Amino acid sequence: MPKQSKHPHQDLSRRERQIMDVLYRHEQASVTEIAAELPDPPTETAIRTHLRILEDKGQVRRQRSGRKHIYRPRTSRRRAAKAALAGVLETFFDGSLGEAVAAHLADPKANLDADELKRLRDLIKTAGKNAK
Repeated sequence: MPKQSKHPHQDLSRRERQIMDVLYRHEQASVTEIAAELPDPPTETAIRTHLRILEDKGQVRRQRSGRKHIYRPRTSRRRAAKAALAGVLETFFDGSLGEAVAAHLADPKANLDADELKRLRDLIKTAGKNAK
């Protein structure tokens, strides 16, 4: 069984991350579909090589569908998102979600609308009630 990383995008090349991003957006894709969404796409042979490497790393699985293979991430999008966020928090914010949120809210480009701000207030209120 291929080894699965604690952080799904850990130890991936830039191109491998781009391929994984396509797979997470669509849940599954063929080599041709992946190529159509990659910036400056390599040949389909090169994409197949990257996918074989991603299989070896435990990131994707493939299934035959007629004459082609369909590729899917081995980790759910939700789990990958949680792991990626944990990595960002650890790397850039010393593990502090509060620092990350503060940095985002301080950015004038954050451009949060009233509905999103209300949602954040409600989430914080709920989290406060659940705090030990």
